[in-house]
Amino acid sequence: MKATWDIFCSVIDNYGDIGVTWRLARQLVAEHGLAVRLWVDDLGAFVRLCPQADAQALRQIQQGVEVCLWRAEWQAVEPADVVIEAFACELPAAYIAAMATRKQKVLWLNLEYLSAEEWVEGCHGLPSLQSNGLSKFFFFPGFTAGSGGLLRERELLQQRRAFQADSSARDVFLRSIGVTPLSGARLISLFAYENAALASWLDVLAADAHASQLLVPEGRILADLQAWLGCTAMRAGDVQQRGQLHIQVLPFIQQDQYDRLLWSCDFNAVRGEDSFIRAQWAGRPLLWHIYEQADNVHLEKLDAFLALYKEGLSADGQRALVELWHAWNTGQSVKESWNQLLQGWPAQQAHAEQWCLQRASQADLAEALVQFYLNWL
Repeated sequence: MKATWDIFCSVIDNYGDIGVTWRLARQLVAEHGLAVRLWVDDLGAFVRLCPQADAQALRQIQQGVEVCLWRAEWQAVEPADVVIEAFACELPAAYIAAMATRKQKVLWLNLEYLSAEEWVEGCHGLPSLQSNGLSKFFFFPGFTAGSGGLLRERELLQQRRAFQADSSARDVFLRSIGVTPLSGARLISLFAYENAALASWLDVLAADAHASQLLVPEGRILADLQAWLGCTAMRAGDVQQRGQLHIQVLPFIQQDQYDRLLWSCDFNAVRGEDSFIRAQWAGRPLLWHIYEQADNVHLEKLDAFLALYKEGLSADGQRALVELWHAWNTGQSVKESWNQLLQGWPAQQAHAEQWCLQRASQADLAEALVQFYLNWL
C-alpha cells in the first residue's frame, strides 16, 4: 500500500507558497506514485495556477492530487503517513491531536523557506520534540548537498534543452501567449514586487543601441511600470514602446507556461522563491527580487546566495552581478551595473548554464523528501 502524504499550505500573499506546494504535490504523485492531499486555505489563489479547478469545491482531484479546502472550522480526517506543514503554517490543533493518537506513527515535517545561508546545513533534518510527544523535523530546501535540494521534475532539464534548441518551438509558444517576437531584440521577462529601481533600468534599456523586448506578466510591478510610461491601467496584451524598449503586458499564466517563458528569454528578472528557482533551471542570466523582511534580513539571504552563485565568474563579472542585484533590491540606480553586466554577457550566459547543471547533479526536493521518509521508517 502506497504511503499517504498531507501537505498544508496557507496562502499569505502572492502565489509563492501555493506555487511551491502545488508543484511538489504534483511531482510526488507523478514521479513517486504517492497519494497526496494538498490542503489549501485559499482556493481562489489555487485557481489562478490551475484554472480548471473549482474554487468552491471542498475536495477535488487535479492532476492526480486530492486538493482540499482547509477550512477554519476543521473537519476531522485520518492523518497521513507523512505530514508537511509548508513555510511555518500552523496545523489544526485537532489534526495534531489525531497525529499523536494514530496507531501508525506519523512523520511530521516543517518545510522551510529557501535559503543559502551557511547555518541551513546544520539545521536541516533536525528533530524538534513537541509537548505531545511527537517529533517535528525541519526540512530545508537549499543549494548545497547538505540541504534538502530544489524542486526539479525528473525530465525538466531535458525538456528545457529541447525547447531552447528549437527556435520554432519558442516562436510558437510566444505567439500562443500573444507575443510576436521582434527580430534581433534582446528578450527579457520581468516579474517583481514594487521596485524603485525599475525606472533606472527602463531608462537604460530605452536608450540602448540594442533593442529589448520586455515581457511583463500581470502583477505588482505594473504600477511602477505605468508610472514610468506615464499611462494608466495597463492590461494584458497592451504594448508600449519607448526608444529601443518594447514593452508588453502578459496575462497571468500557468506554471508550465511560465517555465517556457523563462526558457524563451535571454534574461529573466524574477521574485520570491518559486520563480527564482524556475529561472535557475532556465539556464539563463537572471536578476532576483527577494521578498523584503524587517531589519533588512532579506539582504543577508541575498548575499548568502550571491556568495555561492558568483563562484566561477571573473572578478569583473562578480562585481557587475553583485552590484546589479544589490541596486535592484535596495531601490538604487542599476544603470552602471547593468552596462557592466552586458560587457561580460557571454560569460554570464555560460555561467548561468553551468550553475544549473551543478545544482541538477544533486537530489531534487521531492526525491530528498521521499528518501528522508524511507530512512525514517
